[in-house]
Amino acid sequence: MPKEKATTRKAAKSSKADGGGKKKKGKSTTCPCAHRHPSLTCPPDPNMPKRGLSAYMFFANDQRDKVREDNPGIKFGEVGKMLGEKWKALNEKQKAPYDAKAAADKKRYEEEKAAYTAQGPADDEEEED
Repeated sequence: MPKEKATTRKAAKSSKADGGGKKKKGKSTTCPCAHRHPSLTCPPDPNMPKRGLSAYMFFANDQRDKVREDNPGIKFGEVGKMLGEKWKALNEKQKAPYDAKAAADKKRYEEEKAAYTAQGPADDEEEED
């Protein structure tokens, strides 16, 4: 497959020739929202509503402290594994309260998102000349 390597190298060389290398310090570009940022992407709006949690996340938040109490000195990754195993072991009836919380949180998010999009993103920073 030497042909693939050759094409990859050519693509890499052409991107560097187009200025695709490291960006120069001090040079700022204008992002789509017309504010000056060092990149072409805008930072997330702090007023944007937070997404709803899943049923598993409500379960994990509920059970995390109990897992840590039952297993002192447990590593961070192991806590997640144990929570996942416990979640899989639950039946539909045991998951129902977490599903209800997730549905309510999803509804909250959709309402907040509708209100946010209706008013439009807040423009706290005004462009300075």
